[in-house]
Amino acid sequence: MKAMILAAGLGTRLRPLTDTIPKALVELRGRTLLEIAIDRLKSFGVTEFMVNVHHHAEKIAGFLQSRNNFGVRIEVSREDDLLLDTGGGLRKASWFFLEKNSNEPFFLHNVDVLSSIDLRKMLESHKKSSALATLAVMQRASSRQLLFDHRNFLVGRRKENQPDELVLPARDPQPLAFCGIHIISPELLQKISEDGVFSIIDTYLRLAGGGERISAFRADSFYWRDLGRLEDLQQAEADYKKGLIS
Repeated sequence: MKAMILAAGLGTRLRPLTDTIPKALVELRGRTLLEIAIDRLKSFGVTEFMVNVHHHAEKIAGFLQSRNNFGVRIEVSREDDLLLDTGGGLRKASWFFLEKNSNEPFFLHNVDVLSSIDLRKMLESHKKSSALATLAVMQRASSRQLLFDHRNFLVGRRKENQPDELVLPARDPQPLAFCGIHIISPELLQKISEDGVFSIIDTYLRLAGGGERISAFRADSFYWRDLGRLEDLQQAEADYKKGLIS
């Protein structure tokens, strides 16, 4: 199975740590965020990885080389001139997931996400729903929420202090916060019409509005934390000590 780890971000909220290293190489309990993500995905059967890079790109490439790519195939997608956001980054790396006309779903995982989400169950849910993409979501406070109908299919989004953006009519859509983990069927890659710098969420909303299935995987019962800020790293360290995450 394949996965892409989104590691190209500037990590501005983690300064001063990211003044000299990329966010992916920030450490938690002696391990880099990139290593944590790779090891977790490997535990669910991923053997081939794509990692996109931008900020301090050579340091990420050097780190992977120093660890012998953790014993798996790892390709690096360089976004040297322009940070392409999630959608643009995925589109540039799409060749990796379309090799040999593969139709096997793959993971798309933010490097700064720490979770105990059962990715095996998430994959089963994805296949059962026949969706183009499945997003790990949970009910929690967030300034940006995705909206799902009673069948757990994407119908819109909600941004703080803005009217709901609905791409399909839905009665009482459920607002849920995205967890930064996707499962995507390669078929979706051939339906991306956006270009340049764009969020993959924009693609999901367009496709959902056209009748394609973008489904939710409820992750409310699992541990999850975004490690985008210094205080989040400190809280994750405390969570390990409490046994909330292993």
